[in-house]
Amino acid sequence: MKKIKLMVIDDNEEFIANVKESYFGDEEVEVIGSAQDGLDAIHKIETFNPDVVILDLIMPEVDGFGVLANIDYSKMTKKPNFIIASQLIGENFINKAITLGASYYLVKPVNMQMLKDRVKEFGGLPVVNKPTELDDRLIQQAVKRSQRNLDEKLANIFISVGIPAHIKGYQFLREAIKMAIDSPEIINSITKKLYPSIADKFATSPSKVERAIRHAIEVAWNRGKIENINNIFGIKIYTANDKPTNGEFIALLADKMIMEGA
Repeated sequence: MKKIKLMVIDDNEEFIANVKESYFGDEEVEVIGSAQDGLDAIHKIETFNPDVVILDLIMPEVDGFGVLANIDYSKMTKKPNFIIASQLIGENFINKAITLGASYYLVKPVNMQMLKDRVKEFGGLPVVNKPTELDDRLIQQAVKRSQRNLDEKLANIFISVGIPAHIKGYQFLREAIKMAIDSPEIINSITKKLYPSIADKFATSPSKVERAIRHAIEVAWNRGKIENINNIFGIKIYTANDKPTNGEFIALLADKMIMEGA
């Protein structure tokens, strides 16, 4: 019987090693390769033509979304099935991965037996434990937990830097950061997309959103909490006379949340 050719793409060496170990001596699945950055991943997938790819989303060079979007399938005999294994559990992340061609989405830390079942299923072998509504409910529960955790993290940051919860800019800034986490490219269209989207949600105008976010940042600077802001990022980014633009502040906090698996 032909073995399923599996490739593991993840910047975590321990995760790759665990997957390889789980298939040691397996007669149905062969791990034919691995990669720890997106550029290497694209090259190896196009070269070795795996049946199934386990793919992380946060990686150097090119992220998992970039891998899904940039593989040249004309170089391959068939399109692999992609199983996402990631700490990113926002609903938009899941939908984006599926839209780009992923077959399934697992939230880290993954259940190794569930991962092996999905590899066999999408590799064309019969499995006992097929995805159920329970799997979908577990993902939805994880998404809700992630959203609560993100709200708590942002609230703690806002308190630390001196942005009070009662001002309008607090809510607008929180929403802007969430949008930049879900769609990082939106920060390049801050006036055309981000402000209008927030304005629609809160029944106000884009100009009022922009001014309120600017006011929230100015409040933090006027309260002299700049050192707390620098402590959040672990390096000295700002001084009292060096206020960031709205877009810079939103992008910095969004990037920090993404790196922490928000």
